[in-house]
Amino acid sequence: MATAAIIGTAGYVGQETLDRLLAHPGLEVVALGSDSLAGEAAGSLDVRLNGSLPSFATNAEAAASGADVLFLCLDHAEAAAFDPPTDAVVVDLSGAHRLVDPELAHAWYGVAPGAWSYGLPELFPPAGNLIANPGCYATAALLALGPLAGAIDGAIIDAKSGVSGAGKALKASSHAGSVLENFSPYAVGAHRHGPEIAQQLGHAVCFVPHLLPVRRGLLATCYVQTGADVRALLEDAYAGSAVVRILPEGTAPELSRVQGTDAAELGVFTDAATGTTIVICALDNLGKGAAGQAVQNANLALGLEPIAGLRLSGVLV
Repeated sequence: MATAAIIGTAGYVGQETLDRLLAHPGLEVVALGSDSLAGEAAGSLDVRLNGSLPSFATNAEAAASGADVLFLCLDHAEAAAFDPPTDAVVVDLSGAHRLVDPELAHAWYGVAPGAWSYGLPELFPPAGNLIANPGCYATAALLALGPLAGAIDGAIIDAKSGVSGAGKALKASSHAGSVLENFSPYAVGAHRHGPEIAQQLGHAVCFVPHLLPVRRGLLATCYVQTGADVRALLEDAYAGSAVVRILPEGTAPELSRVQGTDAAELGVFTDAATGTTIVICALDNLGKGAAGQAVQNANLALGLEPIAGLRLSGVLV
């Protein structure tokens, strides 16, 4: 049984990572790091967490636990400053280690500690022990567009995410009064996942995110001009995947089927008037867009069953 520690457990992503590890047959949680909850029982985070889990330690203590894999659920600056153990797999769920170009990294994140292996398992399997987990929007856009990279030279990505994508910290833009009964774009033409998507595709994209008045879930609608057989390219890319589903013709992805899961759905359509190909991806921003993908990456790095611990089916009704 391999061992795992979570650094920064108290946030949404840390909680979701713990949730996946509780059901993991090959990973045992030996340390829960949280500077705000250090010394408290695991149940202080959620009353459903019983006495089988260790009490919270500081993040530094959890990092020094000797675990085989560390999940960094920290902000960008803290993750950039983290000194990884030489003998452990480390999966960083922040954006600190995603961008290869140091000037871009500094411009978008304010830090440039160096890129780690970019781990989107279906398209870019991680290499080595230091893994940069993709952003949620980037995951959806790349699942939709990655297999088409050689057949397109640009894309328009219109994406929407639930409010949990903004994290647990209080901010005016995520108050109920701002979110409920509302729908709005943000960071228009200036979202840090844009250069991440462009880096992996090899060309620039037009990316606009929006905030949905729901807790979780993400849907990206991608518009491209290409003469390629897009459905065939996607079906070939994900033929062996238990995580990514290509829906039948005429069926659109929906948040309700992926919320609370680590799966992703893809739908392919053509606009008859313009010949535009439309690829739509739905996933859970905290699942496949964060914690579920981090566990996938850890599984691959440790030589475990790739989908061990993942939740791939939602509620049917």
